[in-house]
Amino acid sequence: MIAEGKPTDIYNMAIMRSGSENAQQPATLLDSVSPYGSRRLTVEYDGVTTAAYLHDEASIIAAAWIANHVRAPRATDARRLGDGQTPLMPAARTKHPRGRPPLDPATLQALWFEEGDGVAILERGTLLAVIPGWADMSRGMPGYSRDVIGQTPFGWSLDDALEGLGPRVERAKDYWQWRQSATGWEQFQQAALSHLTKHLGPGAHYWDGAQGKQPSVGISERPATRDRPYTVLSTVGMSAQRMPVVEQVIDDPTGYCRIELALATTLPPGMAALAFLWLAVYPWRAVTWFGPGHSVRWYDQATSFPLGGGYQGVLLLDDTSGLPGPQAPDLSGFSVEDDPVRWLWIVPIFERDRQLAKERGSSSLVRRMAGEGRGWITVPDG
Repeated sequence: MIAEGKPTDIYNMAIMRSGSENAQQPATLLDSVSPYGSRRLTVEYDGVTTAAYLHDEASIIAAAWIANHVRAPRATDARRLGDGQTPLMPAARTKHPRGRPPLDPATLQALWFEEGDGVAILERGTLLAVIPGWADMSRGMPGYSRDVIGQTPFGWSLDDALEGLGPRVERAKDYWQWRQSATGWEQFQQAALSHLTKHLGPGAHYWDGAQGKQPSVGISERPATRDRPYTVLSTVGMSAQRMPVVEQVIDDPTGYCRIELALATTLPPGMAALAFLWLAVYPWRAVTWFGPGHSVRWYDQATSFPLGGGYQGVLLLDDTSGLPGPQAPDLSGFSVEDDPVRWLWIVPIFERDRQLAKERGSSSLVRRMAGEGRGWITVPDG
């Protein structure tokens, strides 16, 4: 999603400051919140430098130097660092050793990646800087800037990374153009519902699982049948965008980056569907991912858990064969942008279960649940 810059009155103030070697109170040239509300980008000018910062709810998590606006020093200015100011880039590491004019905020745009954890900054439609999801100040991994030469603690060369980042930025442009089009969501929704009908039979109720916020997610009910004595509830829309973080932990994220969640249950469908209001948008709001064997802790008291039974979380499985019960429906065969979509089954668990999975792995938990006769279908009172 592209966000425009601030009005040009800040630009005029920046011009007046640019002749000073002393940093001023930073002016915000661009301020943009990700479509999912989980990250915030600010581009700030202090009269000497311009830099971009990526924030979570509590702090700055990543940054990228963008430009010097005065003559560059031969080496890093330790005094500015000690004062907590954005450092001047040394002359050998910037394309503009004499400094460049201040940026006009009216020319700046933020282009968020579809995962919502990374962002590109455009100046007049061309790439100025990129802070990807893997950028992390605590690990010495800054963002990428057009004016940087090589690698520095404050920014890495965007030119050197364009082979990988260029296609990511183009994909982000295409994604938001599709998402904001008049028919994009409807086309996806109908394709996903048709897939569910093919594998689970006709649908019944359909609920809004995102409560009007991004990402859009629906909840589809597939009632019990003669051959399937339980209802299946499934999300519709989680797979419309890739999840954050996956590419940071899996070499080839193709088979893991898009998911939908499903729940097999004999509970009243409207009650069971409440679990999706918690889980369906969780990866994008918390900037995390769901994969096979992951467990998620309920954020409140067990008495308020939407699936009852005193449970305190869920286990997510793409293979339920290790637990008692009939074979789970095969929901494979759906793909988005050539990425296969993986359906993960929601299985409620207790906190002691989650701790076991955390310490010994989900396979140990599945074996214990099987030994206790606990199946993967959610029934009243556990």
